[in-house]
Amino acid sequence: MDTATKSFPDQAASLADKAADSANDAIRTTQSATNTAFNRLSDKVDDVRSQAAPVIDRISTQAKEAARKSADALRDTTQQLRDKAINVSDQTVGYIKDEPVKAMLIAAATGAALMALVGLLSRSRDR
Repeated sequence: MDTATKSFPDQAASLADKAADSANDAIRTTQSATNTAFNRLSDKVDDVRSQAAPVIDRISTQAKEAARKSADALRDTTQQLRDKAINVSDQTVGYIKDEPVKAMLIAAATGAALMALVGLLSRSRDR
């Protein structure tokens, strides 16, 4: 049956079928292009991830090394302070043994000064 002898509804149905086929072809082409684009993007993300991993590992190693050095420095400083405190304590005990009267007078004067300071501070809070 040629198009001249086909009825109008048959021609319309045929045109609708062709349009649907064209739309399906366009959808398949779009899906294929989208899948290709997503695959390329995924490959690029994988490339970036593989390139970033060594940098992240290096930064992590440097951060651990810096933390270790800081802990070592803190430990050394703490030990130095302990040594100085022990030295000062030993010197103080030696001074007290050598000069007991002066040590008592210094302690009494220091106590009196602290009591005077506490008295002043307590009066100023009462006001």
